Amino acid sequence: MQTALITVAAYLLGSVSFAILVSRWMGLPDPRAHGSGNPGATNVLRTGSKAAAALTLAGDAGKGWVAVMLAALISGEPPALGLAAPLAGLAVFLGHVFPLYHRFQGGKGVATAAGVLLALNPWLGLATLAGWIAIALLFRMSSLAALVSALLAPLFAAWMFGPRPIFSVAAAIGTVLIWRHRANIARIAAGTEPRIGAKPDAGEPEASAASQDPSADAR
Repeated sequence: MQTALITVAAYLLGSVSFAILVSRWMGLPDPRAHGSGNPGATNVLRTGSKAAAALTLAGDAGKGWVAVMLAALISGEPPALGLAAPLAGLAVFLGHVFPLYHRFQGGKGVATAAGVLLALNPWLGLATLAGWIAIALLFRMSSLAALVSALLAPLFAAWMFGPRPIFSVAAAIGTVLIWRHRANIARIAAGTEPRIGAKPDAGEPEASAASQDPSADAR
């Protein structure tokens, strides 16, 4: 029962959209009606406010970290070796992607996934983050970096921990991330995926079009 309650609480925390909250607080356009139309740090950055994007990134990653650490504290289990913390990590991630408070239309969850992995095991999180940074610097595409990281995370988890819940959760998160990036995969193949920091007219649809296709959302 305790684990179930922790999981539900983590999902509700994940459903809090920092992109929407920060944008309202700073008087910026609603991220759901701007750029790609998606509530994530990458789309908030398209408003031109690096501070807002940084706050969104910190909030989305922070809620992933907090959910896992609180689950570990309450359950008394080590984050990487128990069950409650990995389940909380998966729940907070799914809350971000399918938020209860916003008709289950959320972001892709890359930042939240990073916070979850760092909390479950710092080395696992840092290794995955290093992969993201390397691809992002080389190709300047956050979507491609996210796809590579989604593949690396379960591989690192399997190598470090074997067939434990942390591996299953990393694999589940990676699978959802890849699925959520299916529109980006098509644009990468077509050579039209926008680069980091590019304006929406550099190849990504405006919010009016993106809002009709939830799969076209940003990071």
